Amino acid sequence: MAKEAKKDPNELSVEEKLKALFQLQTMLSEIDKIKTLRGELPLEVQDLEDEVTGLSTRIEKIKAEIEELKSNVASKKIEIETAKASIEKYKSQQDNVRNNREYDVLTKEIEFQSLEVELCEKRIREYTAGIKSKEEEIVKSEQLLEERKKDLEVKKNELDEIISETKQEEEKLREKAKNLEATIEPRLLQAFKRIRKNSRNGLGITYVQRDACGGCFNKIPPQKQLDIRMRKKIIVCEYCGRIMIDPELAGVETEKHLETKMK
Repeated sequence: MAKEAKKDPNELSVEEKLKALFQLQTMLSEIDKIKTLRGELPLEVQDLEDEVTGLSTRIEKIKAEIEELKSNVASKKIEIETAKASIEKYKSQQDNVRNNREYDVLTKEIEFQSLEVELCEKRIREYTAGIKSKEEEIVKSEQLLEERKKDLEVKKNELDEIISETKQEEEKLREKAKNLEATIEPRLLQAFKRIRKNSRNGLGITYVQRDACGGCFNKIPPQKQLDIRMRKKIIVCEYCGRIMIDPELAGVETEKHLETKMK
């Protein structure tokens, strides 16, 4: 049996267009539910990954600062040895001076070199204190890093579990939605997607509920409700811009329909 030829989207009746849009909305809403099920997990995973990277970078930076301080300590120790050697040399020269003036010059040199030793020792104490402080900071940062790595592993496992449970369903829905989109007039589809993107609950098309728009819940005038039921033209809510569909066409039983059935 030959397959029925697909209709050109532009040749569809308003009723067929509305029905296709509502079916598409239903599929996209199911995909939205899957995303909601994942909740904030993808963002939490990203935040933790950023924090782990930041902490690792910070630890490496502190380690480099410690190495620099250690290098400074070594340099100051060399300067101290050089100054002490100068002091010994000047003291030795004092034994061979010919007058008080030469003796005083050497004395000043010894005092200057002694001050250099004191200054270097002070700097060494400062650098050593800095090294100790930064080593303590590394310990704390590494502890925090390990905690965040564990948190990241837990969150990743949670997310992977949800994704594995919903991936197949989501892929099927996306494939169906893609095929359905191909049957909808491009301009209408584009308008629908724009409305859906701008709406808080992701609804681009909705039906009349209790004489009001099912999206923004503002009252719809009786004449407009009649036009919606006639299915002769695409009608949008004048308040929120959502496309309106007759509940019966959408396959939805509203309270009004249920009341009519019960009478």
